Amino acid sequence: MKRLFIYRIMTVLVLAATLFAACTKGTSDTKLTQAISTSQFSNVTSATATVVGFVVAAGDGFSEKGVCYNTATGPTVSNTKVAYTAAATSATYTVNLTGLAYATIYYARAYATGLEGTVYGEEVTFTTLPVVPTLTTAAITAVTGNSAAGGGNVTVSGGADVTARGICYGLNHLPTVADTKTTDAKGTGAFVSSLTALKGNKTYYVRAYAVNSAGTGYGPEVAFTTLVDLPVVTTTDVTSVTKTTAISGGAVTYDGGGTVSAKGLAWGTAANPTIAGTKIDGGTGLGAFVSNLTGLPKYTTFHVRAYATNSAGTAYGADVQFTTLADILTWNIPGDYVGASYPGSTLADWSPDKSPQVISTISAGDKLEGYVYMANATNNWKFASQANWNGPNYGDDNKSGKLDPNAANNIASAKGYYKINVDATAMTYTAVPTVWGLIGDATPNGWNDETVMTYYPAMRTWQGVMHLTAANIKFRANHDWGLNYGSDKADGTLGAGAANIPVSLAADYVVSLDLSHPNAYTYSANRWGVIGDATPDGWNSDQNMTWDATNKVLTITLNLTAGTFKFRANDDWGVNLGGNIAALTQNGDNIAVAVAGNYTIKLDVSKPVYSCTVTKN
Repeated sequence: MKRLFIYRIMTVLVLAATLFAACTKGTSDTKLTQAISTSQFSNVTSATATVVGFVVAAGDGFSEKGVCYNTATGPTVSNTKVAYTAAATSATYTVNLTGLAYATIYYARAYATGLEGTVYGEEVTFTTLPVVPTLTTAAITAVTGNSAAGGGNVTVSGGADVTARGICYGLNHLPTVADTKTTDAKGTGAFVSSLTALKGNKTYYVRAYAVNSAGTGYGPEVAFTTLVDLPVVTTTDVTSVTKTTAISGGAVTYDGGGTVSAKGLAWGTAANPTIAGTKIDGGTGLGAFVSNLTGLPKYTTFHVRAYATNSAGTAYGADVQFTTLADILTWNIPGDYVGASYPGSTLADWSPDKSPQVISTISAGDKLEGYVYMANATNNWKFASQANWNGPNYGDDNKSGKLDPNAANNIASAKGYYKINVDATAMTYTAVPTVWGLIGDATPNGWNDETVMTYYPAMRTWQGVMHLTAANIKFRANHDWGLNYGSDKADGTLGAGAANIPVSLAADYVVSLDLSHPNAYTYSANRWGVIGDATPDGWNSDQNMTWDATNKVLTITLNLTAGTFKFRANDDWGVNLGGNIAALTQNGDNIAVAVAGNYTIKLDVSKPVYSCTVTKN
């Protein structure tokens, strides 16, 4: 603006000099031709502006000077004008234009009127600024305990685009967009807004708003009061679950703007129980409460929901499900066989609390099952219903398969790996010796017969190492389908008669069957390799090992560089071994190779702790 002013002053001076030069020299009464300049405008707002005039030559004098303006070019004094009325102290005068329309283009000129008529300065143009929008606030309707409907109408944009509109609301007068607000499109016109997440029985104040480049405009304030809302209640997680009892409860965190006249826990065997069914009273008002459920049937699934009631109705917390414990039985099998049959363990002869066990299942609480290895030529044993000799213990005096409480004679069995079953209702038992193997179209014998596995007492597992093709396997005992295990999920867990287990890749596998945990039987099928920066493919891929049936080890011969390697199962880091080669450990350190050369590596998998040898050829 200052630069424009300077340019205009220079123009005026040039004009003045020209006019002066045009006068006749030496003639004292010669007058300059009347001239005036519009030098600048400033301080433009939505309704005002300042225009500066400059008297270049007064001639015989001016009777009036000022600024005229219009919304069309070439304004004259016949349009709107503002005369300068203050005392003249210099050639420059300033006129303030007021009452202008917002967002409007104006044209203005300085003028001066004298005996010779009216002269005009240069024309300047400016645009007034926009104003904030004008709008109304709609009445509030559809009021509930936590919501309402409102809106507004933007009737005047204010001379600029309306970029946002909506309503703002809160619990205090004259809410602004700094409070809670909605955003309901753009532009002028009517709009509808939804007020949500309101509190019950509260007075809210609402104003419509609209935003343009000039700022935010607000409509008139309206007020409304919400109804009483439902309470908010949470359900406590169920704890201390037994066969017949459990503990739950809840907490009322919000009263809905009313009085909580009742709260507690609704429960039953169907989902989402209500107070129309069984309930436990928890008092009144806000706060937490504890509910004790008693007299429940065993192994039954229940649903619980906390509830709270006020004048608006009853609200519920989340549905929480739990199942009472089953009447699972655990019997111990003490005898003179334990120490010899379970080497390296803490189990001991004739100690019920240090003996193998048979356990019932959730679905059949009176049917106990388990596998027990007996290593002696003749093994004597009994059933102990507790982990001591205080409870009933059972033998079979008549060798009839019928259990006799506190029998005089032990049960005698030959050496073998026994599947033991007990019917605690009929008080009968069986002890069937088993020999396990692997069967399937992936195995050497196909589906014709199982390939027999070896039982390793120290590992308490059956193990077989064999070449498997990409097909299917199952575990079977005694060359008969009456006792077989598969896996419906192929995830390492087993179920009686379950689905075939797929083998994805042909290779030599170490297959293990673990029946040592009653009713929680597992398996693994691992193909082993070596991997590392000492191996031909580095850490990128495994070098597969093969089974040496003569020496009963996995082996590989290959060229190694100076570096390190590890053992890995199934081309995956989920099972990997390293560390001390005499006692390899999961995730153990890399095994070092000091000197490059041709090596034979052997992995012994016949003991609970695997070991290896690394021999330079």
